[in-house]
Parts: sequence; C-alpha cells; structure tokens
Amino acid sequence: MVKKAVSKKNVDKYQDDGASLEQLGCDEHLVHLDSVRASMPKLLPLDKAKEMAEIFAVLADPNRLRLVSALASQELCVCDLAALTHMSESAVCHQLRLFKVMRLVKYRREGRKIYYSLAGSTIFNLYSVLAEDLGDSQA
Repeated sequence: MVKKAVSKKNVDKYQDDGASLEQLGCDEHLVHLDSVRASMPKLLPLDKAKEMAEIFAVLADPNRLRLVSALASQELCVCDLAALTHMSESAVCHQLRLFKVMRLVKYRREGRKIYYSLAGSTIFNLYSVLAEDLGDSQA
C-alpha cells in the first residue's frame, strides 16, 4: 500500500470532509494506464512549471502581495506605495525591482517620477480570483 504524504493542515481539511487518513492514498498499488495516458498531454512541462514556481515564489511574501493589491486598482509611484503599505521607500524599491525582473510590473516615467502598474492581466486576475475566493471584498 502506498501512503500519501499529508501535512497537518491537509489532514484537518480532509477530516473536515469526513475522509479518514486511509482514504487519502491508494488501497493497492495499481497504475491505471488509460488515465495516465489521457493525462500526459495535459501535464505541465517541467520548464514551464519551473517558471510558474518562480512567480509563485515571488508572490509568496505578504508585503509583495500587499504591493500587488495596491497596484491592482491603479498605478502608483514608490512614495505612494511606501505610504500606503507602511514600508520604507527602499524596501518598496527592492520589491519593485524583483517584480520588474519577473516582468510582473510595468512602469512609466513622468518627469522625475516613475509610476508602476501590474503588467498584463494575468497577475491581476490571479490576485483577484484568489482574494475573492478567500472572501476579500477589497479585490
């Protein structure tokens, strides 16, 4: 019998659903070749999975997510973002630099000010769907 590794958080979730730990794994080790073959074309290629994992890793920080939430509604400059999030301008610049490298934000210069906004709709949609799913009325 193959047992599935389950974290305490997931155990609680499954127990809330009425499933026992034994129901989380397979009763017997049997590969269903038809299911495997049908799923193969839909399996995410490793290089794309790595790229997506990098983006999720960047977004796996509460301060960065707060910056995304601020930029989800409008473009803002570093000073505005720092005031809004109660972060130092230096910290905001550091996070924005990381966002730029990952192509998550775009920017435009107006005189000496630089205004940032989310690049494309993908990050906005990801943030909005997750915020809505978690019951946040701010998204």
